Amino acid sequence: MQLVFLAALFYFYKMTNFLKAITNIPIKVIDQSIELSDYVPVSISSSNKELNSFDVSSSLEWENYLESFLNKRKAKVAYGGYLEKRDIYKRSSYFNTSDTNERNIHLGIDLWCDEGTKVLSVLDGKIHSFKNNLNHGDYGPTIIIEHNIEGKTFYSLYGHLALSSIKNLKIGQSVTQGEEIGTLGKSEVNGDYAPHLHFQLILDIENKEGDYPGVCSELEVKFYEQNCPNPNLLLKLPNEI
Repeated sequence: MQLVFLAALFYFYKMTNFLKAITNIPIKVIDQSIELSDYVPVSISSSNKELNSFDVSSSLEWENYLESFLNKRKAKVAYGGYLEKRDIYKRSSYFNTSDTNERNIHLGIDLWCDEGTKVLSVLDGKIHSFKNNLNHGDYGPTIIIEHNIEGKTFYSLYGHLALSSIKNLKIGQSVTQGEEIGTLGKSEVNGDYAPHLHFQLILDIENKEGDYPGVCSELEVKFYEQNCPNPNLLLKLPNEI
């Protein structure tokens, strides 16, 4: 058992270093025309007291909060959230069916911006799978891309898309780095959130298709932290919270 754990840990560190070395410059996964100077970090964590000022179960109030947040900072994109502990998932029974194993640790990076914003493939790859995940608080339309670089295979997940993003896709379809693969959806289709992209890296897809956990419990975080490395290894966004 100990040897299995050590082997998994070694693989994780090996892949982390590999992902970090793929690029020395930031890679964009939303509209290339948005300058990095227009990005600003945001906290959606349980410790952010500003979130107590509005109803976090309302997507409309989330949109108002984020619009105000961005306007005050003269920015276009708010980002962050990797391994962030959040209370927002309490609103959905899909995430929490008991108090003992609450799923509230976020496994990707969110990029909060306007509905309709272009979503881009992070690297060359092929469409692994796609699905409209319809649970309340879920991803809504989702695309998973398989990447194989220097003989190493890993996956990137793009959640909270518009329905049109998955309309004409085909499994195995090739995509290139920076290619538009979809656009961001509105709250009515994206799981009932303010418009944003959930971007996540996955090492072992575990035979899942069109879906992979984007939130885990504190009891599971060691496993998922190793299987879902920090997306900022590729995005290289500054001042990540």
